[in-house]
Amino acid sequence: MRRFIKILRFVVPYWQKAFLNFLYNLLSVIFSLFSFTMTIPFLGILFGKQKLVEQPVPFEFSVSAITHNFNYFLTGIIKESGPEHALLTVVFLVVIMVFFKTGLAYAGKYVMAPLRMNVIRDIRNKIYNKIIKLHVGYHSEERKGDIMSRMTADVQEIDVSIMRWLDVIFKEPVTIIVYLVSLFVMSYQLTLFVLILLPVSGLVIGRIGKTLRKKSAELQSRFGALLSLIEETLGGIRIIKAFSSEKTVEKKFNKENNAYTRLMIRIWRRQELAVPMGEFLGTIVVVIMMWFGGSLVLKQQGALDSQEFIAYLIIFSQIINPAKSFSSAYYSVLRGMASADRIDEIFNAEEKYTEKENALSIKEFNSEIEYRNVSFIYEKEPVLNNINLRIEKGKTIALVGQSGSGKSTLADLMPRLYDPLSGSIHIDGIPTTEYKISELRDLMGIVTQESILFNDTIFNNIAFGAENYGIDEVITAAKVANAHQFITMTEYGYDSNIGDRGSKLSGGQRQRLCIARAVLRNPPILILDEATSSLDTESERLVQDALINLLKNRTSLVIAHRLSTIIHADEICVMHEGSIVERGKHEDLLALNGYYKKLHDLQSFA
Repeated sequence: MRRFIKILRFVVPYWQKAFLNFLYNLLSVIFSLFSFTMTIPFLGILFGKQKLVEQPVPFEFSVSAITHNFNYFLTGIIKESGPEHALLTVVFLVVIMVFFKTGLAYAGKYVMAPLRMNVIRDIRNKIYNKIIKLHVGYHSEERKGDIMSRMTADVQEIDVSIMRWLDVIFKEPVTIIVYLVSLFVMSYQLTLFVLILLPVSGLVIGRIGKTLRKKSAELQSRFGALLSLIEETLGGIRIIKAFSSEKTVEKKFNKENNAYTRLMIRIWRRQELAVPMGEFLGTIVVVIMMWFGGSLVLKQQGALDSQEFIAYLIIFSQIINPAKSFSSAYYSVLRGMASADRIDEIFNAEEKYTEKENALSIKEFNSEIEYRNVSFIYEKEPVLNNINLRIEKGKTIALVGQSGSGKSTLADLMPRLYDPLSGSIHIDGIPTTEYKISELRDLMGIVTQESILFNDTIFNNIAFGAENYGIDEVITAAKVANAHQFITMTEYGYDSNIGDRGSKLSGGQRQRLCIARAVLRNPPILILDEATSSLDTESERLVQDALINLLKNRTSLVIAHRLSTIIHADEICVMHEGSIVERGKHEDLLALNGYYKKLHDLQSFA
């Protein structure tokens, strides 16, 4: 129930449409009730038992007054024009009331459509906004397929299972209550008897749906695993073919797909049981009620006569369909709650690296960056141990070392992709945690080892996140990155689409676009995480020449695998198992005959 209320909070901004839906449904039910009560005078006129009323009573909103005056109205027609005209009048009133009933019911659905779609849009927007705010570690731990499943399949499940039934949830309880009140007025004895029977059938239906929510949660989790397999297959299709592993991945996918299908069959069988079970139990309740009510009429122990009892049965029969719909909605909502639980896990995920309420503004970098006793742990494994590092403005600091020594993590701490477990990072003497995150990152241009591009044009990829730049600035940045020549050779130049993750380009071309993207922002601080590792020899030489010019008079943190690319750095820091074990210039480190010398000799030998 708590999860359902959380979903309903998305309805609050559209409360006016929700209120209109409730009002239209209420009026529709009232007109429906009046149309069914016309059975009483219809049967009374037909069998000559209609009560003749000679004098009206003052009008008031009470059942007795309205019934009395309506009978007075029919009495006048019977006396003046005969019972045939009275029957025609009743039939005409039924048509009018049904017209208003159906028209108002449609009006309720009309206002519900934008409410439902807007709520689903808002949920999807909130999930997306939350995901892009979550720390990098969250995305490293979670499967991409599962996140995609929550954003797509789970949101769709909420639409189908909850929002589509929202009209039923709003309407049917009103229908049942209005009809029950009218039944109480007609015969409280019979209605009390019925109310004793209904909870029994409700308990049976409730037991059927007890495990539905749990199974639905498992189903969505299975679907997330299925999406992960698809995403991995599409991303690694070249390796799959190169290693002739089609049968292996096919077998793995079929196994997961079969498990998902079996679970889906079980859930649908359980859900579909609601309708026949509800119909069967409803029939039992009606039969028992007919026996008990008929006994009251025959013994004349209640307030009902025969025609009123028939009308009572007709009105009660109208409760059965709303009750069945509400039962189906209950099952559906249980399925939707499983998806709501999974989505709520994203909403409740901790944003570890948040911005302080009164964060400082930072528009420029003036003096130095300093790491002070910085340590970091990832998944209980130490990554950095008590790092102290000072980077003066305009200097280039290089980080080298074996894979897993903590180089990339050290760089990621500067723009607050992570925060250190202990210690702090200062820019111009102030901890980075004191600054506005967006302004802090605006000071930095980042080129990662992996060429991260988007399925868009070359222009939009270079100008990504920098909307105020024109074509001239983009071309200038591309020339610095030695990318302009190959761009002009594409079919549409800077308007060429590069495909999914830049699949239409070579590895070297993709990386040069990433470098151009960093160059365009002209940031005072550059972070290059093995920026030339994906380039061929010729491209590396072209880009390295551009980077040497770019790094002049600029503060840079360069992570390098190839030592030849950082021999001109102002200081080289050698990292080993999360610590800086050596630091100095290229020649000084060679003279130490330590870790750096071993790395240098290995690359020279290679």
